[in-house]
Amino acid sequence: MAASENSTPEPPEGPPAGRVRWRRFAILFVPAVAAAATLIGLTAAGALAANVSVSGSAFEISSSELNGTGFEQFGGEVTDGNTAHPVAISGIKSATLANLCQSVAVGPITLRITAGGGGTPVSASNLIVDADQQSGNATFHNITIGQDAGTLTEDPGVAGPAGGFGEQADSVTIDNLRQNTWLTTAGTFTLPGFSLTFGKACY
Repeated sequence: MAASENSTPEPPEGPPAGRVRWRRFAILFVPAVAAAATLIGLTAAGALAANVSVSGSAFEISSSELNGTGFEQFGGEVTDGNTAHPVAISGIKSATLANLCQSVAVGPITLRITAGGGGTPVSASNLIVDADQQSGNATFHNITIGQDAGTLTEDPGVAGPAGGFGEQADSVTIDNLRQNTWLTTAGTFTLPGFSLTFGKACY
């Protein structure tokens, strides 16, 4: 019996389901990776000003004594949603903090972290702090104020935007440190006597 003239022709065969077009994938993927690596490298070298997105809550940090070697400081900003906050970015190659306290408001309660009491301070390497308020009794050794932020060298790999205002020192000691902080990062962060509780703010 002859096939009906109204039968529907079968669609042409396409590529098997699930097959990846590797050549097209490579053409798109490789330049994206190269661009990302370039941006990361430029940011680490201070050629680009990093505009970091942060949570909507700054937090308080206090320490009875901070000692650091390889100190740098320059200006920058962080972004909370659509709002930009100017900050002083402090980089310290190696730091210790005695009686560290960190507190942040979480709704109606305050989350409080303490460490570094009992004679064994907190230690950190490649510490970077973005703060909009800082106070304490500070002593700097071999300080240079007004240096181009893009040429800072005390904390290798950390620098500000070229042409910006910067300062650096061989070492720094700050007694009774108080700061309002938006972001803290560190290569290593050791917290002896760590305690997390809900209670009062640090100061």
